[in-house]
Amino acid sequence: MGSASKNIRNTVIAAVSAAAVVVAIAAATVVAPTFAVADRSSGEATTFGIGKSTASLTASVANISETDATAAYSEAPLAVTDTAETSVLATSVNYDVMVGVNKVEERREAERRAAEEAERRAQQEKIDQAAANEAAWRAMGDGAVNAVGSVDFSVGKEAFIAEWGARIDAYLSHSVLAGYGETFAAAAWEYGVDPRWSPAISNTESGNGFNCFLPHNAWGWGSSSWSSWSEAINAHVAGLASAYGYSITYAFAAKYCPPNTQHWYNNTISQMQLI
Repeated sequence: MGSASKNIRNTVIAAVSAAAVVVAIAAATVVAPTFAVADRSSGEATTFGIGKSTASLTASVANISETDATAAYSEAPLAVTDTAETSVLATSVNYDVMVGVNKVEERREAERRAAEEAERRAQQEKIDQAAANEAAWRAMGDGAVNAVGSVDFSVGKEAFIAEWGARIDAYLSHSVLAGYGETFAAAAWEYGVDPRWSPAISNTESGNGFNCFLPHNAWGWGSSSWSSWSEAINAHVAGLASAYGYSITYAFAAKYCPPNTQHWYNNTISQMQLI
């Protein structure tokens, strides 16, 4: 036991002993005085009643031992020990909680970085695919290459959609396709084609959706019909990517509209230049 603990123990024992003495004295003070009578046979006075009890109490106080006082002290070390143990336990719990929180944060940070890296790789794949599609288109040597110019996919998905969505919305502002600029731009990003191509064809084929021969078919796209403009736009852009290529050429115009190739080609290029 350390010196501090011994001091506490001794102090408590002394306090308990002193308290016992005080109680005994107080009891002796408040009791009635002792009555004395003469013993006729011996000639000595004899005490009886309360006074006799006081004498017994005084004797009992005198017999209080250190062991008794120590027993009274027995709870005190528990309180001190409990306090120390509680403090240690609280510190341990706090440490465990902080370790747990840190691990959760580290895992979330790792997941965030992994998601960002996956998104970066996915975007780079789209950029590379669009670049390859454009290179193949340019290699065809068509006059449309210089007429319509290039589109920068390297800015990334968010910037690409924001820019071309706004430009297409401005172009379609007075048509039934108004407000679908972002849909056109997102589809162009997804399939790696010129974002101006599908909106321009919608003008050549139906006056930007005013004269559709089938529901939501603004492009004269076979015998197809769709339940919404969003569905139709995505389907048409995907079809351009798979059946034609990155952007307009005279050969593509001949394939798309054989009866009136030159008009279709010239009109579509002029509409692309407006976007």
